[in-house]
Amino acid sequence: MDPLVDWVAEALAPMGEVTSRRMMGGHTLYLDGTVFAIAALDDLWFKSDATSNPAWDVEGCDPFTYDAKGETRTMNYRRAPSDVHDDADAMRHWAGLALEASRRAPVKKRKAKA
Repeated sequence: MDPLVDWVAEALAPMGEVTSRRMMGGHTLYLDGTVFAIAALDDLWFKSDATSNPAWDVEGCDPFTYDAKGETRTMNYRRAPSDVHDDADAMRHWAGLALEASRRAPVKKRKAKA
């Protein structure tokens, strides 16, 4: 497994079970079945939204961006503050904020199979 994903699971164990699913060179992270972060580009990115963005901005946490078809696109994830990499309390604080953002997100409807 990925050492970063292992650390996240260890730090968040008091909050619930962290599971992961591989995605394009990284992992999508779930806490008790709810997506709250991705591990990609050698870092951790927490789920964000308009409500939580001011807290991420104060910490200087950049949005997750990627290039697609010559355009830079942004996803609702923010780079984790550096202290989450060695401070379990910080990890739990920021993961909690990300979990709240995930719970506020509208549920995506699945496309019906034809």
